[in-house]
Amino acid sequence: MTVDRADFGSAQFEQISIIDLIRFGGSRLGESGLAFGHSYDNALDEATQLVLHALSMPHDLSPVYGASRVTADEKQRVMGLLERRINERIPAAYLTGEAWFAGLSFKSDPRALVPRSPIAELIEAGFEPWLGGREVSRVLDLCTGSGCIAIATAHYHPHWQVDGVDIDDDALALAAENQQRLLADNVRLRKSDLFNDLQGEVYDLIVTNPPYVTHDETDALPAEYAHEPELGLRAGEDGLDLALKILRDAPEHLSTDGLLICEVGEAERALVELLPELPLAWVEFKVGQMGIFVAERADLVAHHARIKDLADARG
Repeated sequence: MTVDRADFGSAQFEQISIIDLIRFGGSRLGESGLAFGHSYDNALDEATQLVLHALSMPHDLSPVYGASRVTADEKQRVMGLLERRINERIPAAYLTGEAWFAGLSFKSDPRALVPRSPIAELIEAGFEPWLGGREVSRVLDLCTGSGCIAIATAHYHPHWQVDGVDIDDDALALAAENQQRLLADNVRLRKSDLFNDLQGEVYDLIVTNPPYVTHDETDALPAEYAHEPELGLRAGEDGLDLALKILRDAPEHLSTDGLLICEVGEAERALVELLPELPLAWVEFKVGQMGIFVAERADLVAHHARIKDLADARG
């Protein structure tokens, strides 16, 4: 559906208010066949953030200001953002330049995926009960993208040293901006193709949200995803090209009692079918299971031969 400024201008408002714009925007976004899921999962929440951004108001503006009137210029700025969201199918976070993750504000742009992993819930819970109180001093966020997992982990655990690693220079540049934005002094950003350039590095906890979307799924994604780097999405016929390599190589970089936490999304079923003998704990979140597993180093070592065969076959 294509919308032009005349469509918006035809809406007759008298003494237009912030809540009027949010209600109108939510209706138009909702009826325009958009895909939601980049930070916000519904039209009204997206409209709220777009309106408040256009008005230079905080994202958590008190409802008491909802009846405040807006100027003609402010209305035009709001309408311009709504038009772009509908016509260009740009994720709201890229339009506002901001995404919230684990309660923190991150800069978001097309250099990396929009932060949205349920791993945020684990970070805020201190990775418990999975850590079981074990001591942690070094953490790796593999495939860090915007840096959201590494930086949020470092924020909530200032005594941990966190490495954020990615293969892409553009993503690392965005992560560096977020590191500065959130004053994450205990984060070190490094370039590496998975573990290839991390020889000798050992961590107590490895957290990773690698690409895990199958070729067919990537090709069929809604238009919003075309604005994100495909490098952060596509992962082979079953979505496991990178996850299997991570499972293969993680033991070399984990301390004796180390943990691997990995997100594979819808590729969970394929992973269980390939490695039914590997004991993986699938995390239950507030909204249910989300394709994130926890693996003990000892179990990865015990099943290394089978994992290696599968990973090596991917090239």
